[in-house]
Amino acid sequence: MTTLEKKATLDALDALESESIHIFREVAGEFDRPVILFSGGKDSTLLVHLAVKAFAPAPVPFPLLHVDTGHNFDEVIDFRDSIVERLGLRLEVAKVQDYIDDGRLVERADGTRNPLQTQPLLDAIVENRFDAVFGGGRRDEERARAKERIMSLRDAFGRWDPRKQRPELWNLYNGRHAPGEHVRVFPISNWTELDVWRYIQREEIELPSIYYAHRREVYKRDGMWLAEGPWGGPRSTETVENLSVRYRTVGDGSCTGAVESTATTLDEIIAEVTASRLTERGATRADDRLSEAAMEDRKREGYF
Repeated sequence: MTTLEKKATLDALDALESESIHIFREVAGEFDRPVILFSGGKDSTLLVHLAVKAFAPAPVPFPLLHVDTGHNFDEVIDFRDSIVERLGLRLEVAKVQDYIDDGRLVERADGTRNPLQTQPLLDAIVENRFDAVFGGGRRDEERARAKERIMSLRDAFGRWDPRKQRPELWNLYNGRHAPGEHVRVFPISNWTELDVWRYIQREEIELPSIYYAHRREVYKRDGMWLAEGPWGGPRSTETVENLSVRYRTVGDGSCTGAVESTATTLDEIIAEVTASRLTERGATRADDRLSEAAMEDRKREGYF
């Protein structure tokens, strides 16, 4: 990379960082009870890093919320807890397992719990009276997320209506909402996966080890490499292989696939992402393949 290219990259990252920090500060000034959705994945970790920068040297003025499917990778949960402890943040956890145990939700036949996150999320928002919910969604991830504004109004039932999206001209954001409604806020909406990795490299942001190449026993299903875990294992027709893989995105283990990779450094990951022709969700998330409008349908119900 030439000196000019490095300067252009830094300028672009500086602009994205500035926009995100501006959004955090706008929400802190306009809303009473914001919360950051935090799973320990790279995008939510980036949100926390930006929030720390936005309010330093003061502490981040709102808590974190994790909607826990119970089907997590151990490396990610360990990382989540270490970040919370290191930064002295408050973490609220809404557990899908609690809803299954008391009958409010029923385990799906396919074993995936991602679609089951919606009700615990909405209940946590109501119980804690959160009026602004920060999420790490980006427009380059998926078509439904490309429709979402940076400040996205949700009705009293947590539902999203793409026809009621408000204009956001000149970086002016409208957070007005009626009692019972809330706003989802996406500070890194304009970032790409490549921007995220370049910023992680520049800021030396720590991530779970699962994002870097490592050897793992996996089996192929619907074109994706899945790992065995508490969510179930390979079927009789599926063969387990020990491969060098890494994860581009992290979610419910039953529907989050790994990609074959030897990238153990940020330079190598950035080279891989630059060459990729598939978004991380398109390549590794089975829950987005349930239908053509799977993500949009879930967002209409109140999903992230």
